[in-house]
Amino acid sequence: MSTPAPAPADTAPEPGPRPASAVDRYFKISERGSTMAREVRGGLATFFAMAYIIVLNPIILGSAKDMYGNQLDGGQLVTATVLTAAFTTLLMGVIGNVPIALAAGLGVNTVVALQLAPRMSWPDAMGMVVLAGFVVMLLVATGLRERVMNAVPLGLRKGIAIGIGLFIMLIGLVDSGFVSRIPDAAHTTVPLQLGSDGHLHGWPVLIFVVGVLLTLALLIRKTPGAILISIVAMTVVAVAVQLITGLPDEAWGLTVPEWPGNPVAAPDFGLVGQVSLFGGFGKVGMLTGILFVFTVLLSCFFDAMGTILGVGDEAKLIDKDGNFPGINKVLLVDGLAVASGGATSSSATTCFVESTAGVGEGARTGMANVVTGGLFAVALFLTPLATMVPSQAATPALVAVGFLILAGSVKDIDWSDFTIAVPSFLAMVMMPFTYSITNGIGIGFVSFCALRLATGRGRGVPAAMYVVAAVFVFYYAMPALGLT
Repeated sequence: MSTPAPAPADTAPEPGPRPASAVDRYFKISERGSTMAREVRGGLATFFAMAYIIVLNPIILGSAKDMYGNQLDGGQLVTATVLTAAFTTLLMGVIGNVPIALAAGLGVNTVVALQLAPRMSWPDAMGMVVLAGFVVMLLVATGLRERVMNAVPLGLRKGIAIGIGLFIMLIGLVDSGFVSRIPDAAHTTVPLQLGSDGHLHGWPVLIFVVGVLLTLALLIRKTPGAILISIVAMTVVAVAVQLITGLPDEAWGLTVPEWPGNPVAAPDFGLVGQVSLFGGFGKVGMLTGILFVFTVLLSCFFDAMGTILGVGDEAKLIDKDGNFPGINKVLLVDGLAVASGGATSSSATTCFVESTAGVGEGARTGMANVVTGGLFAVALFLTPLATMVPSQAATPALVAVGFLILAGSVKDIDWSDFTIAVPSFLAMVMMPFTYSITNGIGIGFVSFCALRLATGRGRGVPAAMYVVAAVFVFYYAMPALGLT
């Protein structure tokens, strides 16, 4: 058999399939191996997985009082929360072109409500948040933030990604009521228990369990829209159960699956712009004010960093060298989101780990964010309808995605090199154990630098890692130094 002659060197390769539309070309949907249907499903799944923030953030902020005894209005907080989530999520999709949705950050909103507000007025506290956002944007503009992210070894990044997977799984278990905190009055060293009293019982928990099994079964069968199908199906079941049984509201937690009498509600923008940038410094002094801004900054900076790396890795947006192309645009939008959250009095806005629910549906581009952000915008007027999905129907997605992240990352850690394996292990377990992405990253960074120094390999560690580790050491030492 004769061998075909080689093609001339100047023969142009046959062009691949052209993107179907300008939207496809702009968002690189086909280029990233996705489809419009997957992006839409992913955007829907992410929205439903994080829609609880519409209810939860106003509860956290609205329950606190500032130094004058003032409380924020619940209806205005709902509007502020939804408005900021819609704006920043759309911005991340259009500018960053990644499927990473944003909303008021859990953890940092508690800092604002319980640490800042009692020492100053609400506008002063939100001014601190805006300043933290400005600092984040400055770090992006100078390239320092990207330098820090690129300095993190690949194995430690994978450990961070796994930690986020375990963390969001625990969030799902807690928010669904499958596990709960044992009250201090019980006088036990065991922190968590099954259900509310050590046993599983009740319709809401059963709906969560069935939802987890349904989601996993659909994923194993590679059913398109698996996560979204599960969320919708279990919401319908939950509404039917509530209609038949008439369970008390507290049985479901934050969201009761009932059809609202009037699904339309007019937004109230009364909190937007109620900010005093530097008023807080006059209340607490310059040093304490700077430390307050630093505390907000640290939480936002590393929570977002972990989420961006984790979601980016799951969405296959990280290149073979472990870098995230176009990361500066993503980081800049994230910094703007922090400041936007303060400007609307909804607390710092940050990247949400629940975006992995959309990635699990196949989302790979910012088009999914356009869908999620659009739904948040609609929710400005349909808040009662948007909040009828109970956590027991949405949180099975977090459990399933947590497993997918772990399965996709654990094999890429060099477990034979303990200077990587131990910090990666600490990072992944400390996130769920301390209920904080920031703590997991900080402990991982500090232990990595310490172990490399202890084994005589300290010279190979990037300087940025030492700087960040030192910042974390100072952060953890602040209470002992009397600086909080």
